[in-house]
Amino acid sequence: MKNLQKTALSMVMAAMVLGLMGCAGMSAQGRNTAIGAGVGALGGAAITGGSALGTVGGAAVGGVVGHEIHK
Repeated sequence: MKNLQKTALSMVMAAMVLGLMGCAGMSAQGRNTAIGAGVGALGGAAITGGSALGTVGGAAVGGVVGHEIHK
């Protein structure tokens, strides 16, 4: 089970890195929003043990914080 969790986390991190590579043409605020949503999703999943609601909630909160951080 531990290997499955490590593999899943590695896949999520790889997808996040590849997704952020597409942010090259984004504004700073848009980039911060995307980064905040990604970090929030990972944090929410970690805190709630991987529940979908925790992941989505973390992404929403992280996106808002990332959007507002440099206003």
